[in-house]
Amino acid sequence: MDITIKVPSGPERVRVLGSAERNLKMLREALGVNVSARDGRVHIVGAKQQVLVARHVLENLAVLAEQGGEPPTRQQVLDMIAAEAEAVGENPEGAALGAEWDGRLNVYAAGRPVRAQTPNQERYLEAIRENDLAFAIGPAGTGKTYLAVAAAVHLLKTGRVKRVILTRPAVEAGEKLGYLPGDLRAKVNPYLRPLFDALADMMDYATLRRFMENDVVEVSPLAFMRGRTLNSAVIILDEAQNTTRGQMQMFLTRLGHGSKMVVTGDATQVDLPDPLDSGLVDAARRLSRTPGVGFVTFGRSDVVRHSLVQRIIDAYGGDEERPRARSRARRGPVRPDNPEGGVPGESMVEQVDA
Repeated sequence: MDITIKVPSGPERVRVLGSAERNLKMLREALGVNVSARDGRVHIVGAKQQVLVARHVLENLAVLAEQGGEPPTRQQVLDMIAAEAEAVGENPEGAALGAEWDGRLNVYAAGRPVRAQTPNQERYLEAIRENDLAFAIGPAGTGKTYLAVAAAVHLLKTGRVKRVILTRPAVEAGEKLGYLPGDLRAKVNPYLRPLFDALADMMDYATLRRFMENDVVEVSPLAFMRGRTLNSAVIILDEAQNTTRGQMQMFLTRLGHGSKMVVTGDATQVDLPDPLDSGLVDAARRLSRTPGVGFVTFGRSDVVRHSLVQRIIDAYGGDEERPRARSRARRGPVRPDNPEGGVPGESMVEQVDA
């Protein structure tokens, strides 16, 4: 296995690599890996478990360097190597911090593991684990996006993927804001803010900034996905109910080798001019029986935000259903076997095994 890690420049580079690249020499001697630094990058080659240990150690050193303070001593670096080696060595697949799916997701924020809180959330994580493509359909507050981001960060941390890519369509929720000021990043940032919020809960600011600078974590509008092939990554499409059928097809065909895709959306909150054009609804109908695709449908009982959110959803549910029911002749709840229906009723899960 071989990986390349970008390291900071200037004084922070010395803090990561050590004086005269002392830390790299310790990694070579302790782990038996080939480590070389050149042009602001560190290249690591060796057995998978040892490479993962070296990667985690260098990432920890980079975080410490950005936080300032005294550089770690030789003994502290050796202790760091030993701790990471012990964690990785306990798992024959090379995943650090215990088994890959042990009931909690290990994210970068210290002491804040993420766990499923409802049976449907447990099935959701299982669908992500067992399938290369997973759909989560349900109302606001059920943890669709949050758990998808947590699973992606967990897979990144355990070395199963090299990148996390989050995207969503730039569709306004019932308002016409006109032209937004600033450069491209400033224009699209308001649409992507919910994804940044989820990431900020999973990582400290220094780690998130470093990952985004190195393109380990990418947050991008859906329009920028065209023409790409995404390998060894977790790709999350949020607010998928606001994609068109063509956009959904384009996105799904970006899936590369060693990657997973997660698509989340609420079919009762379509902001397209014609709700029947929703790519999420269309994909659920087309892919409901496709091997390798998992579907989880959340209901109001799965809401895990403030308890008032569930009561708000109940209060507004009837009003949203009536106009949709007239246009669709009351086709029933949204689910893989009836994806063009109305507001989800009882929680239902359908998962197609690969």
